[in-house]
Amino acid sequence: MSGGRRLARIAVAAVLAVAVAAGVASCSLLGGNSNVPVATAKPPTGTDAAVDFDGGFVSAGTGSKKVDIWFDAMCPVCGAFEKTNGETLANAVKDGSITLRLHPLTFLDRASNGTGYSTRAAAALVCVGVHDPDHVLDYYQALFTDQPDENSNGLTDKELAKRATDLGITDISACIDRSGPYQAWAQANTAHSQSGPITVDGKKVLDTIQGTPTVLVNGKQYTGSISDEKEFASFLGVK
Repeated sequence: MSGGRRLARIAVAAVLAVAVAAGVASCSLLGGNSNVPVATAKPPTGTDAAVDFDGGFVSAGTGSKKVDIWFDAMCPVCGAFEKTNGETLANAVKDGSITLRLHPLTFLDRASNGTGYSTRAAAALVCVGVHDPDHVLDYYQALFTDQPDENSNGLTDKELAKRATDLGITDISACIDRSGPYQAWAQANTAHSQSGPITVDGKKVLDTIQGTPTVLVNGKQYTGSISDEKEFASFLGVK
């Protein structure tokens, strides 16, 4: 690694540490869009297994309490949130307390050296939601295991597929190869996140998405510390 890149990564890590300590961090959706691949396929509509294309999410669980998370697979603050609160959410999915609705965004495509990583990761999650819906949560968590750094190339398509097969999830290689419509869907959702309004179950909850992660529980936004597991568990209403 070059000295300049090493210093850049150290600087990013330092900024993230300060932001997480502050407890209200998020990855900003503002920024340039140069060198970002644009999907041109027609986005799908309706529902398919665990994916609600019209609602803009991939779901895990069947609980009556609805938890919505807008995230970007390359956002380090999303990774920090998952590291702190992932087990709490996973347990609530598995015990039937919540339905977790994952809204993948793609604004950090600009930080993956032209590879469109956020878009490709979003499409891979959709592939799992369509072809192996019982493992959506597992794959979502896998996206944050050894999460690629901002301004890296991200994972290749083969590596995204391998994260699934390593967990015993259905091979999504062929789906990723033809995932243009899913990529277009994720990019359209990202555009809508900035134009708004943001609705949940037919009710407006926010004007726009200001950053990721944005987390709502039954339509109410969590504004506490992303690094305080007890605070989030209390907001979620679980022990």
